[in-house]
Amino acid sequence: MATKNYKMFYERYKTKTNHHMKLILNGILAIFFFIGCSTQPKSEKIDRHALVERNNVLIDQYEPLASLSVGNGEFAFTTDITGLQTFFKDYESGVPLGTLSDWGWHTLPNTEDFKYSETYKYYEIEGRQVPFSHQIKNNARKKAACNYFRENPHRLHLGIIGFVLTKKDGTPATINDIKNPKHHLDMWTGQITAEFEFDGQPVKVETFCHQKQDQVSAKIESSLIASGQLAIQWEFPYGAPVHCGPGYDFNSPDKHQTVMEKAGDNSVFFDRTLDNDKYQVAVSWKGNAAFTKKAKHDYVLQPKSGESIEFNCLFAPALKDKQPTNFAECKNNNIEAWKSYWENGGVVDFSACTDPRAKELERRTVLSQYLLKIQDTGTLPPQETGLTYNSWYGKFHMEMIWWHIAHFPQWQRGKYIEKQLDYYNTMYDKALKTAKTQGYKGVRWPKMTAPNGDNSPSSVGNYLIWQQPHIIWLAEEMYRQNPTKETLNKYKKLVFATADFMADFPIWNEAKKQYDLAPPLIPAQEHWNRETTYNPPFELAYWYWGLTMAQTWKERLLEEKVKDWDNVRLNLATPDKANGVYLGIQGAVDSYTNMEFMRDHPVVLGAYGILPGWNKIDPEIMRNTMHTIAKKWDWPSTWGWDYPMAAMTATRLLEPELALDFLLKDVQKNTYLKNGHNYQSERLKLYLPGNGGLLTTIGMMCAGWDGCNEKNPGFPKDGEWKVKWENISPVF
Repeated sequence: MATKNYKMFYERYKTKTNHHMKLILNGILAIFFFIGCSTQPKSEKIDRHALVERNNVLIDQYEPLASLSVGNGEFAFTTDITGLQTFFKDYESGVPLGTLSDWGWHTLPNTEDFKYSETYKYYEIEGRQVPFSHQIKNNARKKAACNYFRENPHRLHLGIIGFVLTKKDGTPATINDIKNPKHHLDMWTGQITAEFEFDGQPVKVETFCHQKQDQVSAKIESSLIASGQLAIQWEFPYGAPVHCGPGYDFNSPDKHQTVMEKAGDNSVFFDRTLDNDKYQVAVSWKGNAAFTKKAKHDYVLQPKSGESIEFNCLFAPALKDKQPTNFAECKNNNIEAWKSYWENGGVVDFSACTDPRAKELERRTVLSQYLLKIQDTGTLPPQETGLTYNSWYGKFHMEMIWWHIAHFPQWQRGKYIEKQLDYYNTMYDKALKTAKTQGYKGVRWPKMTAPNGDNSPSSVGNYLIWQQPHIIWLAEEMYRQNPTKETLNKYKKLVFATADFMADFPIWNEAKKQYDLAPPLIPAQEHWNRETTYNPPFELAYWYWGLTMAQTWKERLLEEKVKDWDNVRLNLATPDKANGVYLGIQGAVDSYTNMEFMRDHPVVLGAYGILPGWNKIDPEIMRNTMHTIAKKWDWPSTWGWDYPMAAMTATRLLEPELALDFLLKDVQKNTYLKNGHNYQSERLKLYLPGNGGLLTTIGMMCAGWDGCNEKNPGFPKDGEWKVKWENISPVF
C-alpha cells in the first residue's frame, strides 16, 4: 500500500537529510502518495458526459419543491417552470426562487443604538469573567439588541425576473395556465431550458448564469412576443430579516429607492439604495423592445415585434465599467466552464452496479456536484441553503463549512474553495479579538456570522467549539493536493493561531492529570447542557488531530515544535465509556437508555469515522457504539449530514452494508428532491451540508483513507457494487 511505503521511506531517510532536503522530500512523497491512491487503471475510463447526461433533471409539471437553479458559486438564480421567476409566490411553499449573491447584504438602521456588548452573558472560567454573545430573553432591551445583531446583516434578494403573460382576453396568467411544461436542467452545459404552452402558443426559454460575472442571460422564442402577450418584468424588493424564507419584502416600497437610467439604445441601468446599502443592475437586450415603469420598483421590458428576444442582466455592488455580455457569449462561457469542471476532478460511475440502490446513489452524487459548484464556491462560506433562499437570515455557520466544502480538495477540485478559505484571513482580527476578550491565546472562530465576521448572539452556537479545527483540516487538504512551501506559507498563520487557541482552551484537571474540554461548552450533539458538559468524544478526538497536524506543519516549515501543543494533545482526557460503548459526554451513562439523549446528531461516531484512529479510541468499542446507535437512535430527529457521517464510521470499520444502510436511510431528512436538494422539513426545504457530506463519504467509500488496504472499502463485495471512480484522494 502506498501509505505504508511512504511512511517507511520517510522514516528511513528523514534523519539523513538536511532541513532543505526534508522539505523537498515531503513534497515528492506527497505527490507519490497522491498518484498511487487517487486514480484507477486507465481501462476503467469513465464516460463523464454520459454519466452527467443521464442524471440531468426534467420536471414536467408544477412542483413547488422542484425549482431549478443556475449559478457560478458567487451568485445563483433559481427558476420556476417558465425558466424565469414568473410565479415566485407559488413557489414560496416549496423551494423559493432566489436571486442571491455572496456580496448582496442589507442592514436595518440601528435606530436604538444597540451595542454588541449588550448581548454578553458572563461565565466564570478559571477565576476570570468570560463574555459570550448570548440570546438574552429576560431583559427587554438586551433581548432586542440580541435580535438586532442576530438578524443583521441579512442576505439580500436582488430582484425577481419573470414573465408578464397575458391571455388574448387581457386577463393575467396563473400557474394553472401553463400547459405541457418541460423544465430541464442540463448540468453538462449549465443550461436550463423551459418549454411550455400558454394560451395555445408554445414558448421556449433558455437560461444561463455567466460563470465569471453575476449575470443572468435568457433567450425567449414565441409568437406571443409579436402579439404583445409576453413581456419580462423586473421587481426589486426591500430586505427582509427572516429566519428561513426568500429574503424579500415587497410591502415596503417607501423604504428603498430604484432609479432607472437609459444607458444605450438597448440597455438600461438601475441604481438601488436600501438604507446604507447599495447595488447596481445593468440590463441589455436584443430585439425590438423597450422598458417602461410599472410601479415604484417594477419595470417591464415590453417587446414590440418579432418572435424572439434575448436579455442579459448583470448584478454588482458597483458596476463601474462592467457591462453584461450578450447571450451567445454567456452561453459559450457556460459550455466551456462546465465542460472543464466535469472533465477534471473526481467522478464516480455506478452504471455497472446491479444493486437497485445504485442508481439513486449515482443521481444524488452527480446532482450534489452540480449544486455545490453553483452555490458553495464563492468568496464567502455558504449558508445552509446556499444561494437559493435564506436560512438563519442568510448567514453562514462556520461549524458547517467542513460539510459544505471538504469534498472539493478530496475530489481534486481544491481551486474552487480557495477564495472562501481566504475569508478566514478577513475575519482573523475579529476572531483574535474574541479570543483575547475571553482570555485565550490565538483565534476563536465564530459560529454563525456574516461578512463582518461578528458572532451572532446565540444561546447554543457560541458555546460550540468543533468549528475551531476545521481550518487545519481544510488547509491540510489543500496541502495534500498541492504539497508546496507556497501552500504551507499561505495557510500557516491560520493553522498556528488556531492551534494556539486549541492548546489554551482545555482546563488542567489536577486530580485526573488530564486536560478537560470543560463548560461552558456545547458539543456538536447540541442538546447537551452547556453548563455541565465535559469531554465530548468527537471534540476530544478532533482536538488531538488538530494539534497533531499543526505540529506536522511546524516540521514541514522547519520550525521548532510548540511544547504547549504537545503537552495538551498528549494529555487530553480519554473519551468516557460504559457497558462497552462510548458515552455522549463524560458521565452520561444513560446516553443510550434515555431517549432525551438519543436525538440530534449522533456525532460520537465522528470520533472514528470523520477522524482517523487515535490511540484513545478503541475501534471495537466504537463498533459497539455504532450498532447501538443504529438500533436505538431517534433517527427522525437527525439532520442531513448525520447519515453520511454514520456511513463514514461504518466504512472505516469495514462494514460496507451498514454504510449503505446509513447513507440511504429511509427518513424524511435523508430525502433528495428531484432537483437534488436534501430536504429536511417544511421550514428547511434544502440543506447543502447533506449534499457535501454525501460527496465526502462517497469519496471515502471509493478511495478509502490513509493506510486502507481495501479497494472500494465502502461497498459490499457481493458482485453487485462494481463502482468505478477517478481522481479522488483518500481521506486522513
